[in-house]
Amino acid sequence: MSKSLRLSEKWFRRGLWLVALVFASFLIGLGSTVVGDLPQVERVRGIDDFIDLRAAEPLRGTIKASEATELQAARDLDQIRLQLVAAQQASANARETFGNWIATRRATAQPDQDTELIARTKALDAFKQKEDAVQRQVNAQQKIMLDARQAEQRARSALAELERDAQVKLDAEYRRIELRVFAYRLALTLPLLVVAGWLFAKKRKSTYWPFVWGFIFFALFAFFVELVPYLPSYGGYVRYVVGIVLTVLVGRYAIVALNAYLARQKLAEQQPDQVRREELSYDTALVRLGKGVCPGCERPVDLKNAEIDFCPHCGIGLFDHCGVCEARKSAFSRFCHACGTSAHAEHAGGTAPA
Repeated sequence: MSKSLRLSEKWFRRGLWLVALVFASFLIGLGSTVVGDLPQVERVRGIDDFIDLRAAEPLRGTIKASEATELQAARDLDQIRLQLVAAQQASANARETFGNWIATRRATAQPDQDTELIARTKALDAFKQKEDAVQRQVNAQQKIMLDARQAEQRARSALAELERDAQVKLDAEYRRIELRVFAYRLALTLPLLVVAGWLFAKKRKSTYWPFVWGFIFFALFAFFVELVPYLPSYGGYVRYVVGIVLTVLVGRYAIVALNAYLARQKLAEQQPDQVRREELSYDTALVRLGKGVCPGCERPVDLKNAEIDFCPHCGIGLFDHCGVCEARKSAFSRFCHACGTSAHAEHAGGTAPA
């Protein structure tokens, strides 16, 4: 159609298409904001909403207390281990000193040192007893840590079982929430798509067509971007079924439209030549002629052949001769390209200077 438009009209149309795109972008931004806020209508659920709290709370308390006990026992054990190292070192030093003293006594063989031998032996026993006492404290702290760890593990195992059951319920609830949010999106976008379809069918060539097309772009974006990606899957069944339904609907519309178009064309081809040319708009005829097809039946025609004046398929007149200058011209031209005579003046029998 661009060949039949005036230069200014071309630029105006481009500007109006820009208006349509800008209008669609603002609508898309508003729609995306609304759709993005839809999940907020649902309360956020957590695992505590579905777990048996009467059974879970004591287990959580046990875990917390066991962790605290184990941590404190670990701290105390570090201190006691330092004491054990010191006691072991003191005991080792005492045994070494006692060994040296015994060796000296055997060398000198002095009986008067028996009393000191007894005292040194008792001192050595005291070091050993202290080492044993600290070792018992280490063992006690290790037992406390082991008992706390085992209690924590038992509690965690029981709590994990409760949480697994609760997680199953939570997942089911999230699936229901997802379905409800999708229903909200569907309730919002489906009417937009219906309105867009009506506008496309009835108003796409109206005076305010930029806003019509802007709304159509917005509705298509809302459907294919804001709705389709969130379509519940259920193993693919829902998406495949929806795809089949949409394909059937679009295919049925295409088949009905094609049959209606062919019926209109067949009926039009039965009308007189002059009536058919008058029913064709000037711009439509120019567009079809520019594509090398018949304006009446849209079948290919060799328009460069000077011997063809009528369509060999439907019989509509393609070329005629000016009533004033006899120049061969397009039958759809409004004026003769050779003398400028109006086509309406020719049919009315008027004349114009050549």
